[in-house]
Amino acid sequence: MKTHQRCAALLLVAAAFTGLAACGSTPTRSSTGQYLDDTAITTKVKSAIFNDPGLKSAEINVETFKGSVQLSGFVGTQSDINRAVVLTQNVEGVRNVRNDMRLK
Repeated sequence: MKTHQRCAALLLVAAAFTGLAACGSTPTRSSTGQYLDDTAITTKVKSAIFNDPGLKSAEINVETFKGSVQLSGFVGTQSDINRAVVLTQNVEGVRNVRNDMRLK
């Protein structure tokens, strides 16, 4: 009977470690918590760009991975690019900004 209980306990511990490992992050994949943080950062950046009257937010795409934000799309002037980068850098949680925006 004790052997049966030990085996059951060992299986529970192994299952717990497997479950925790599945939620962890890797260099190419974020954890569940990081994914939610990145989603919040993306939303805040899009909101900052959308609320700026001089930028056409529909043409700026925002993607976030582990706090690193990538901006892409097409804008009319270099000052629009600079403004979007500054707005993004000022969002809480942004670690760095990768600018892939292009002029029309």
